Amino acid sequence: MLKVTDAVVRYGAITALHGVSFEVEQGEIVTLLGANGAGKSTTLRMLSGLHAAQAGRVEFEGRDITKVKAHELSSLGIAHVPEGRRIFPQMTVEENLEMGAFTRKGSYGEDLERMYGMFPILKDRRKQLGGNLSGGEQQMLAIGRALMSQPRLILLDEPSMGLAPMIIDQIFRIIAEIRDGGTTVLVVEQNASQALRLADRGYVLENGRVVLADDADRLLVDPRVRAVYLGEEVSTEEPASSEIPSGE
Repeated sequence: MLKVTDAVVRYGAITALHGVSFEVEQGEIVTLLGANGAGKSTTLRMLSGLHAAQAGRVEFEGRDITKVKAHELSSLGIAHVPEGRRIFPQMTVEENLEMGAFTRKGSYGEDLERMYGMFPILKDRRKQLGGNLSGGEQQMLAIGRALMSQPRLILLDEPSMGLAPMIIDQIFRIIAEIRDGGTTVLVVEQNASQALRLADRGYVLENGRVVLADDADRLLVDPRVRAVYLGEEVSTEEPASSEIPSGE
């Protein structure tokens, strides 16, 4: 569904992505892991058209979208839930959800009810201002707003950030439901353990490069991932997952 080949993104003189390559198959949950500054959010912003790639190629369902503008990508079936949620605080919950359907033609009432079914708390809060919601409720609203565009691929940037453990568990269950409902998911997540338990495959970024790539269950037991991202002391046995040399 999504293929990124040798993508380079620069911010002025600073190179944020150094030839990043990865793929996402239809129906998968794929996670991007890495420390702060590794290039994870930049990758999602590139995919949603908010930052242009200076080199490389991005394909979505076989179409070259490397230079496609952000507002056009939504119509093609890509939705982005950015870090920090970015809901409209002075609009009601229902108005926020309706904004998600802005690029669609025809009625969206059925999808609105589907969002209320997926997020019952939002139905209870539908006339409240988005800015008055809790952090967890705002995250649900941001995800629901993105789903209102009927995406085939949803990009989630740090969906658990700043949330209580009970709410985090709920958000991850919702992500699984989204995939089970037919929407492919690419998620950037600080909680490496939960992300890998949820995902089918994962990629690890360091300094704007993909350095590890494998099935999620193999990354979960990889000594390097466990030591760096799960905070565990492990033996230095030969790791299970595949290292990607820099520049490839």
